Amino acid sequence: MTRNERKRTVANEAWRALRIMSEFVDAVDTMSRIPPAISVFGSARTKPDDPYYLKAVECGALLAAKDFAVITGGGPGIMEAANKGAIEAGGVSVGLNISLPTEQAPNPYQNIEIDFRYFFIRKVMFVKYARGFIIFPGGFGTMDEFFEALTLMQTLKIVPFPVVLIGTKFWSGLLDWFRSTLDESFHTISSTDFSLFHLTDDVEEAVRIVHDAYLGQLDVATSLPRFSTDDEAQESGEGTRRGVMPRQRGVPEETAIDGPI
Repeated sequence: MTRNERKRTVANEAWRALRIMSEFVDAVDTMSRIPPAISVFGSARTKPDDPYYLKAVECGALLAAKDFAVITGGGPGIMEAANKGAIEAGGVSVGLNISLPTEQAPNPYQNIEIDFRYFFIRKVMFVKYARGFIIFPGGFGTMDEFFEALTLMQTLKIVPFPVVLIGTKFWSGLLDWFRSTLDESFHTISSTDFSLFHLTDDVEEAVRIVHDAYLGQLDVATSLPRFSTDDEAQESGEGTRRGVMPRQRGVPEETAIDGPI
């Protein structure tokens, strides 16, 4: 690489950082205006005659009836079904669409649409503006969102919210592996981590769980440890908790540099 080529690369990287910032600004400006919301995930490959598609339509409608906005990835399958249920019930239906090499076609049941270049910005929006996750059967993307929520709650990085898995036949094998391999054999998780999610086949139960948690009538993930100070548990503007900066543990609060921005 020549010197001029290196200069152009550096310049392009700087502009890319600004493009990332611009995408964050646009998304936050839009999402901050929506009502309390639930993010619904599931496979883009689920067909309209599939029982889970019909359950997702019902789920979207029930959430709208509880005055929740419904957030999905904006594509077909389960995402389309949840958006459809919400919009047909007169609710707020949000699609967080992503630019993909194979081109994701946005479903027609969105009254708020945002287009993303970057998966990581889109994922922040799914968490930051949600009061809970309802997760239907899906593929790698669905698993990604499930594990993202578990990681953020287990590490206390976000205030715990309900994560409800729909479909015992679909999820039971994975959850059995969690218990037998991660917990009992390798001890890489604790048995208390199973309190981070709930499994059901009943869409009404799923909606009741997220609604009760939103009203403060249901405690979520009560087995998680607590912060030692209220300041550490303070939420930041990014939707995550402040925590303690690794190099500032034990530093007097008045000298710490990570303010609650």
